[in-house]
Amino acid sequence: MGVGHLMRCLALAEELHARGRDVRFLVDASAVPFAAAQLAARGFASVPPAPTVEEQLRQVDELAPEAVVIDSYRLPPTVYDAVRASYRTLAFVDGDLGGRVADVFLDQNIGAEDDRRALPEGAVRLAGLRYALMRDEVLRHRPASPEVPAPTGPPRVFAFFGGTDAYGAAPVLTDALVATGRPFRLSVVAATDESRAALAAVRSAEGQEIEVIPPTDRLAEQVRAADLVVSAAGTSSWELLCLGAAVAFVCVADNQVESYGRVVDGGLTFPLGLLDVVRQEPEAATAVLGVALDDADARNRLRRKGWELVDGRGRSRVVESLLETGEPASG
Repeated sequence: MGVGHLMRCLALAEELHARGRDVRFLVDASAVPFAAAQLAARGFASVPPAPTVEEQLRQVDELAPEAVVIDSYRLPPTVYDAVRASYRTLAFVDGDLGGRVADVFLDQNIGAEDDRRALPEGAVRLAGLRYALMRDEVLRHRPASPEVPAPTGPPRVFAFFGGTDAYGAAPVLTDALVATGRPFRLSVVAATDESRAALAAVRSAEGQEIEVIPPTDRLAEQVRAADLVVSAAGTSSWELLCLGAAVAFVCVADNQVESYGRVVDGGLTFPLGLLDVVRQEPEAATAVLGVALDDADARNRLRRKGWELVDGRGRSRVVESLLETGEPASG
């Protein structure tokens, strides 16, 4: 559930395809045209899931796969039991295993390697940013060195908040940027008609340029061109660090609280806090954004730290564990 989950599965699929595997997606991508376009652009076949869990399991059997990857917040533990009984299984998790069983558990969140989880017999757990999954696009744009010169004009800012911006963060953070009074050139992704309308109503100050753009499949290119990225602390966070971006993260959902806190504690971001707080009391976030726009040295320090922490080789390590060709259990 969520475009970010599809994106991390795409990164895994790209690595599997590069190793000669045929990859099929069982996913309702048609509900989000941007998601469907991502699958089509890579030539991956997708099958709409049947209405019931029982029918979905039959769909898996009809595909007769070598291995099954499950990334879901909704499927009950019984599905994992049934799949693992017949196929080598990888399960994405974010923290607690939630009663799931699998041969390989993948928790690519920052600091996850320090958590201890009781595992089913024979299972391995790949945890932490060592296993963060990067798409081909991200790897193509990962720089040889993350530092960049200070901009000669107003800082370039890129703002995006997931494939659907389900919590309406774009207008809130654009308002906060405008309130800094600093000059900037902003490209902000409007994922919905409601967001576009709200952004059209924002009145910028002198020296501030705002360009509203639709969801883009050139995300890495936009990130690399920006002096500052403003984004939600979701599944794309690790891509931003891998790209050597200087990021101001905002926490938009409850399931981001823990990873957002760890990013802040690690000194990897200009911290904007919780979206609900920014919405009601934007002054603190505006002050942080003012510093982020002013301090090119601080932006370069963040670039270096994130770039060093996420090396881009996580998907290779995960696939080697899934296919039992290497990368033993990590804990």
